[in-house]
Parts: sequence; structure tokens; C-alpha cells
Amino acid sequence: MDERMSERRGGAPPSETTSTISDEDWYAREFGGAEYSDVRFVDIDLTEASNSGATFTNCVFVNVKFNVSSHESTAFVNCTFRGCNFFDATFTGCKLIGSIFDSCDFSILKVHGGDWSFTGFRRAELQGVEFTGVRLREADFTNARCARSTFAGCDFSGSVLHGADFADADLRGSALGEIDPLTVNLRGASVTGDQAAEIARGLGLVVDEV
Repeated sequence: MDERMSERRGGAPPSETTSTISDEDWYAREFGGAEYSDVRFVDIDLTEASNSGATFTNCVFVNVKFNVSSHESTAFVNCTFRGCNFFDATFTGCKLIGSIFDSCDFSILKVHGGDWSFTGFRRAELQGVEFTGVRLREADFTNARCARSTFAGCDFSGSVLHGADFADADLRGSALGEIDPLTVNLRGASVTGDQAAEIARGLGLVVDEV
């Protein structure tokens, strides 16, 4: 596997797709409760699409445009996204457990709630994104660029953050798990007093709470 990409839990490879949909213009399409499994989507335009309650399982998305699309209570489970554009896309209460992202554009992406555990964002360009109240347990953010982003009220428990850049990011209220401030850039990041004490303890300091 390309070292730039995250590995799935246990190093499992992505599932083989059994069908392909390519070169479709699905601009402003409404998906409703559609279900797709083991499908490879290539060069699909989903700009301004509306997705509510749909399920995508073990699917692969290649060069798909999610620009300005909205997704609510939608599941993308164990999916792979390569070269996709998420410009100004919004995900609300969605499940992306085990999904991997490679060479995607996340400009002004907004994610509110939902479960994104075991996702892979290795080396991802996440500057300026907004994640609020998102479960990100055991996600891979190795060398991800998250400067000036918002990750407020998120759960990073067990996540891999080695080499990640959270400079000037808003991390207030997030469970930072076993973050190592010696390997993660936190310069200028906003945290609460409790988080600051937790980070200080990670450096071996004794925090006097009196």
C-alpha cells in the first residue's frame, strides 16, 4: 500500500468492487434512502447533490465531485475516496467508519456530529475544515495538515496524530486521547484549561490544580 495512504484497521485491503458507474452527471441529484454496495464510482459529478439516509458500503469513489453537496444521516462504510473534491460539502450525523481518503480536496468542508472512527486522513490537506461533535476514535491523522481548522467537541481517543499540524486550530472540548505535544504542532491552537492540563501532563509536568 502507498505509504501516503492510511491503512484500514488490521491492514485489511479495500473490498473488491463488483460494478462500475462512470462519467455520470448527477448534479443536484436527491438520493433518499438509496443503497449501494461494492460499487466503483468514477468521474461522477455530485455537485449540489442532496443525500439523506443513503448507504454506501465498500464503495470506491475516484475523481468524484462532492462540491456544495449535503449529506444527512448517510453512511459511507469502509469506502475509499481518491482524488475527490469536497469543496463546501456538508455532512450532518453521518457514518464514515473505516473510510480512507487519498489526495482529496477538503476546502471549507463542514462536518457536524456523526461517527468517523477508523477513518484515514494520512497527509490530508485539512486546513480550514470544520468538525464539530464528531467521533474520530482511532482515526489516522499522520502528517495531516489541519492548521486553522476547527475540531471542537470531537473524540480523538486512540487516534494516530503523529506529525499532524494543528497550528491555530480550535480544539476546544475535544478528547485528545494520547496526543504527544512533542510530535504534534499545537502552536496557537485554542484549548480549554482542562485540555491544557492534560497536554502538560503528557509532557511529564506536575499540574497543581489548587
